[in-house]
Amino acid sequence: MEFNNSLHTLTLSDDGSYTAYSKEYDEHYHSTKDGALKESLLKHVEPALEHFKDRDELYILDICYGLGFNTLATLYYVQKYKLKVKLHIFSPELDAELVASLPSFTYPQEFESFKDIIEKISSEGSYSNENFSIELFVGDAREYIKRFEKKFDIVYQDAFSPSANPTLWTTEYFSDIKRSMRDDALLTTYSIALATRLALHENGFFIYLNTGEEFRDATLASLLECREYKLVDIAHKIRCNPKAEPLRD
Repeated sequence: MEFNNSLHTLTLSDDGSYTAYSKEYDEHYHSTKDGALKESLLKHVEPALEHFKDRDELYILDICYGLGFNTLATLYYVQKYKLKVKLHIFSPELDAELVASLPSFTYPQEFESFKDIIEKISSEGSYSNENFSIELFVGDAREYIKRFEKKFDIVYQDAFSPSANPTLWTTEYFSDIKRSMRDDALLTTYSIALATRLALHENGFFIYLNTGEEFRDATLASLLECREYKLVDIAHKIRCNPKAEPLRD
C-alpha cells in the first residue's frame, strides 16, 4: 500500500525529516517548524529517558502511534547512546489504513535499521526481541488506556491538538491516564495550552516547562516533584486567566 492516499500527504519539515498532513484532522502529525524527528526526540524521548536514566526496564504508553516516530525515536535514542534498558512500548492508533501504509513512508535515515520492525508492526501489530517489545492496538485510545493501572513509567501524550481532537485532552481522559501511570511516572507533551495544563493540574499533576534552543516550548507533567525542571506556576496562570477552563467530556 502506498503511503500517499486520500487522507494523508507527505510534508517535508524544517529538520529535513518528513511528516504527514492529515486531511481528516486538518493538521500535520508533527510541527513542521521544529521538525518531525527533532520534535519526537526533544519534546518526548530525550527528557523522558534522561529522567529515568538509571532504570533497567521501562514501560511506555505512546499516545498515539500515528507515523510511529515516538516509538522509533525511542529505539533510536537507546541504540545511539547504548543504553542498557529493556523497553515495553504500548501504543493505540485509530487509523488502521495509516498503519498498513507505513512501510512505504519516507522515514529519516536514523530509522533505517528499523525497517523490519516497521513492517512487522504494520502487518502484525507487534514486535519483540530480547531488548524491547512493542504492542500496537488499532482502536479507541480512550478504551485502551482503561486496561491499565499503575503500569507506565512514561506517557508520550502526542495526539492531534486539543482543537482538532479534544477527546484525548479532557480532564476525564487525563484521569484515566493518571490511573495507568506509576506514582513516579513522567508525561511528555508538545502542548503548552492552558486548557491542557489545567486538565493535568486538576488531576494532581505538577506541571513543568520543557524548553530548549532547538524547539518551541513543551510540557512535562508528573505526580511527584521533579526539581530538575522549571515548575509552571499554575495558580498564577489561573489568576491571570480566571475564565480559563480545561476541556471536559
